[in-house]
Amino acid sequence: MRQATTRSSNEYVDLVRESYDFRNLWFGQIISLLGDWFNLIGSAALIATLTGSGLAISGLFVVRMLAPFLISPLAGVVTDRYDRRMILIASDLSRAVIVLGFLLVHDAGMVWLLYTLTALQLAVSGFFDPAKNALLPDVVARRQLGAANALSSVTWSVMLAFGAALGGLVAGTWGVYSAFALDALTFLISAAFISQVRHRQPAGQNNTGTSVGAALNEYVDGLRYLLRERDILMIASQKGAIALTVAGGFNVVQVAMAEKVFVIGEGGSLSLGIFMTVFGIGTGLGPIVARWWSGDRDGPLRQSITVFYALTSVGLLVLAPLADFYSVNLGMFLRGFGGSVVWVFTTQLLLQNVPRDVRGRVFATEFALFALASAIGAAWTGLALDRLGISATLWLMFWLNLVPGALWFWWTLRRKRAQMKHG
Repeated sequence: MRQATTRSSNEYVDLVRESYDFRNLWFGQIISLLGDWFNLIGSAALIATLTGSGLAISGLFVVRMLAPFLISPLAGVVTDRYDRRMILIASDLSRAVIVLGFLLVHDAGMVWLLYTLTALQLAVSGFFDPAKNALLPDVVARRQLGAANALSSVTWSVMLAFGAALGGLVAGTWGVYSAFALDALTFLISAAFISQVRHRQPAGQNNTGTSVGAALNEYVDGLRYLLRERDILMIASQKGAIALTVAGGFNVVQVAMAEKVFVIGEGGSLSLGIFMTVFGIGTGLGPIVARWWSGDRDGPLRQSITVFYALTSVGLLVLAPLADFYSVNLGMFLRGFGGSVVWVFTTQLLLQNVPRDVRGRVFATEFALFALASAIGAAWTGLALDRLGISATLWLMFWLNLVPGALWFWWTLRRKRAQMKHG
């Protein structure tokens, strides 16, 4: 185990040290994510303080997910047509301007503006995230792809832990508006790093028609590809499945727990930061630990997804009773540990199996499924919180989470039997 651990650690160190382009892309991701968590905690705490409504809080997460869902058809085509690095830079600069508008929201009557600006911000993110995923294989060697994907995902988790803690501290100590101002600055710094990235631009970009009809045909071609390749469709639907049952509404539950049960700081902003920090630590450790065994091999990646679906359920089982602050944080950790492996390993399976020329549309469609499911998940969670309470909502999440885990287990067995039959 020590040898495997050393080899795995060296793999990530060598990647960052040797790849100038990945390093700049990674640094941009680190800075941008720091601001994202500042913004999320600030927005959630501000709405909780101004409205005191679980439904209003869930509305924030519905808006955050519906906007990228609606933009995803265009985002997928744009990602496969144009320079992905320039898409990332333009997205960062646009978001830097948008988030400054959050400084104008000061009373309940202005919450509509917060929702509107959030929709604009996340619509732009609907271009950024598929472009970043699709760009990754163009800046690293194929042998480094697994490490690059894992490190990018772990960075999301580490910045969730660090950014949530720091964001909670800033919002709880200096107020939510400081968090919004810092968020705008991080987007500018991120754009500066990404501007240094060089990459292999796929052949065929910029060579297609520019009409709306041509763009629509390209997107439909991407959907046809997914319908033909049912295994790819199954992989691409996993993030949406966990968002519908748990992940989409879990942030809403966290806000409610921080505001009403374990209140630390203004509007529970410090306790929310602690919850997200513990969750982030779990999500950071999950993929690194799981890759010691699975590597980037197709079979072990698929088997691990089943195992860590189960661990997510265990985390919810620990969370649901709301016994005390410590057991709740243990549940947060286990839920994050399990869910992150599902997230990272499904991304890795797509990176390894989807052709380059359709990669942007596949990732955009995956993101669209995730966004729509997250919006629905946030909506039903907000209603459940208002009608059933926090603990009952968590118990409902536990039972619902068993469904996608069981379906994935069935699909894995079915695929394995088919492979044995034909080969």
